[in-house]
This record gives sequence, C-alpha cells and structure tokens, in this order.
Amino acid sequence: MIAATNRSDVLDPALIRPGRFDRQVYVPLPDVKGRFEILKVHAQKVKIQPPLDPKLHRIARGTPLFSGADLAAIINESALLATLAGKDAVELEDLEEARDKVRWGRAKRSRVVDDKDRVLTAYHEAGHAIVQSLLKDADPVHKVSIIPRGPYGGATFSLPEKDRMTYNRSYADATLRVLCAGRIAEELLGHDMNSGAAGDIRQATAMARMMITEWGMSDQLGFVYYGDEALRQTPRMDFGLSKDFSDRTSETIDAEVKRLIDAAYADTRRMVEESREKLEAVAQALLKYETLSGEEVRQIMAGEALDKPTVADLIAAEQGRRPASPQVARPVQKPASDGDIGPVPSPA
Repeated sequence: MIAATNRSDVLDPALIRPGRFDRQVYVPLPDVKGRFEILKVHAQKVKIQPPLDPKLHRIARGTPLFSGADLAAIINESALLATLAGKDAVELEDLEEARDKVRWGRAKRSRVVDDKDRVLTAYHEAGHAIVQSLLKDADPVHKVSIIPRGPYGGATFSLPEKDRMTYNRSYADATLRVLCAGRIAEELLGHDMNSGAAGDIRQATAMARMMITEWGMSDQLGFVYYGDEALRQTPRMDFGLSKDFSDRTSETIDAEVKRLIDAAYADTRRMVEESREKLEAVAQALLKYETLSGEEVRQIMAGEALDKPTVADLIAAEQGRRPASPQVARPVQKPASDGDIGPVPSPA
C-alpha cells in the first residue's frame, strides 16, 4: 500500500506504526535546479521566445517554495497573457507577470484609487524598496509597484539569490527592518496611522517570535525550544501540567519579541530619515511610472535620471496601435429621375 499526505502531523499513530505505513519518504519542495527542470517540462506545451534557458533560469530563481503545480500554473498563465496581448510567443515579461499573479494575485489596473491613497502607497512601497536596497543581508529588490494586486494596494518584490535551508540572524534582522520601513515612510509624510501595514506587522511579529522561541536567538532565553509544534507531535508525560513553560517565561518571550521589533523599528527610522531624499525620489518615480524594476530603483538612489515612457505615454501608444474601426459601406446616392427606383443597396 502506498499513500501520500501533506498533513502528516494529524495522522493517527496507529497508521504509521511498524507493520502499517511504516516506511516514510519525505518529498520536499523543489530547489532551484528542480524548478528549472519542471519549468522545462511544462514549457514544451507553449511557444516561448528564444533563448529559452535564461528565461526559465530567472523564473526558477525567483520562485522559492513553489510547488510543481504552481510552476505549471505559471506557464499556463504566461501563455494566456501573451495570447491576450496578441503576441506570437511568450516573452520574459509574460512569465514574470504570471509568476506574480500566481503568488500575489492579478494586477487590478482598472481599479480606481483615491489620489491620497495612491501617494500613501507610493511612499509605503518606496520605504520598503530603499531599506531593502541599503541592507546587504536582505534579498535584492526585483520590482516595486503601486498597481493593486490581489488584496494589496502595492507590492515590493524580491529576488532571492539562492534557496535558503536555514536563516541567519543577519538575514532575520534585515527582514525585520524591511518590514518596518513601509509604516515609517508613511509617518514621515505626517499621515495618520492606517491599516495598510497590517500584513507587515503580522510578518514581523511572526519572524521575531520564531527567532525567540524556535531558533534560540535570544540571550535571555538561550538555547531552549519554546515552540509548540514539536511538543505536540512528541508523546510525553503530562503529570497534570497544562503548560510547557511558566507564566514568567511567557512574559519574557513577549518582552523579547517586543524588544527585537522595537530595536528594528528604531534602526529603520534612522535609515529612512538619513535617506529622505532617496525616499522622495523613488516615491515620485512610482507615482509617475507605477512600476519600477530593481535596477531602476538603484539608478534613482544613485541620483541618475530614468529614460522610460510614462503610463500616459504607454496608453497613448497602445491606442495608436489599435486598428481603426471598419467603415460601413454606404450605398451610393444617385440623382433620382423618373425611371429610377432610388439607391441600390451594396452587396456588402
């Protein structure tokens, strides 16, 4: 008998004891090489503009933690996007847009956004982008956009340089600072607090708690595991105790989580205030172009000017490429005479 599940933690121990399903094979998500090979298989079904391998390598690198089904969906979505755009073959921009759609949802370009919210989103995403670019331990910025996508008003996309099996303390600290940057950039505008940073707050809290309770990155709590996943999976004698650690330890965990986030928040505020001109430049560029690549963000932060069409230019060019509406043939009016019966309809 062979069976498969992605929820081995809820299986009855009687199923996996010796004599039943007693041999377990762990199948992890594919690494970057595996993702490349999976993309090559699914890419055989569609026509992709050559060269093929560099495009698939780029997508494989930017899809950590994607399953085989996710990768198949990227190829299918890219083919649909290229077809809707009237292209003869799938291009790299179609593959990247398909990846973003699979991960974060469809871009809502037609959504009407209030001007004030649009400015706020631009500064929020610019804050993420500049801090992520300044920190050498953070993943490189791949793209930043203020076009609504899925439930988000904008997004800053990163492109990991490698698959991470473990997380360094320096990477975790850098991630906390990137997550804090959006709210801090909004505060520099003098705006009232809003719910737009809810996702950042949730991710920062989860990261800090894992650093404290599972990764042993706290001097006060030390090399001790205070999580609950492994304790739930491992049979143990309870002796009537309903908690795995004391109330005092729980308070220490909460205090350590807050200490980590407060330190990250203060350091990020210093970085953003020192880079106020760069923040303004990136935010204004986002308001003008709506989407910037990682290289364009780095150019702006270096003080260079961008030479690319604006959103209005792209819309005008697209309208100019559309074929004119066909003219309906009209019957030729001839001067009426006594023997005429009027205009003769065209066969068309």
